[in-house]
Amino acid sequence: MGIPSLRSRAESAVEIMDSPDCDPQMLRRTYAQFRFVNPFVSGWQTMYRRDIRPQLSTTRPRTLLDVGSGGGDVARSLARWAARDGLRLEVTAVDPDARAHAYATGLPQLRGLTFRRALSSELVAEGATFDFVVSNHVLHHLTAAELGGLLFDSERLCTGSVLHADIERSRFAYLGFGLGTWPFFRGSYIRQDGLTSIRRSYRAAELRAALPAGWHVTREAPSRLVLRWQAPAAPSASPTVTFPAPSARSAGHSGPEGSLSRRSGRTAPETSRPVPDETTATDA
Repeated sequence: MGIPSLRSRAESAVEIMDSPDCDPQMLRRTYAQFRFVNPFVSGWQTMYRRDIRPQLSTTRPRTLLDVGSGGGDVARSLARWAARDGLRLEVTAVDPDARAHAYATGLPQLRGLTFRRALSSELVAEGATFDFVVSNHVLHHLTAAELGGLLFDSERLCTGSVLHADIERSRFAYLGFGLGTWPFFRGSYIRQDGLTSIRRSYRAAELRAALPAGWHVTREAPSRLVLRWQAPAAPSASPTVTFPAPSARSAGHSGPEGSLSRRSGRTAPETSRPVPDETTATDA
């Protein structure tokens, strides 16, 4: 397969899923297939074990916000892992896209998981706070102004740890994802939009140059970036459960998750700004 130039971000490239006119059946298939792709490319199981689980408690609920949650597969995984470990975690997943919200809320409900159609700025206006703020493959969708808005909102929403995970643009990521998905995911936008996502994504130095003070970037092998921030005054400690550190073999593998329309910045065009719509899951 041919490789386009990856010297700079393809900021003008448009992912098919972001179009309001994309095929609705292919869009739903794409949402459904993320749960097969993300375990291999996003690294969230490793981040849960290393960064989130050690801060959870068997008695005191902790809260987590997933910004730009799309079809909800990462939010569902985090809620399930915590429940499996006997830990208390309340997950709120937000996305401004009505199509993503409809898909996510149409799946079976899961205890401890709430989906909302909202922007991060709307939660800031409400005065909401969370112990963790996370996102998966959102950063490469954002303009410079929207990235600044997401970081601004994250600092105000989070009382603990922020983890924004994304792809790192590289030949390895482009070739690996292109070849790895070639025989699969027919009838969806996974492969085509995934390759576009890689072209739009940052390299570590580019992302670091765009950050305000207090934020830092870690590179995770291979071709994955995690944008981190820690609240300066964390809540008082509660009883926690200690787990062994993950082995080197558990390190996540990176790559693109197909694009979602996940404009999570502080502003949106008035014609497309959604009215928050809340759906709370109560049963497993």
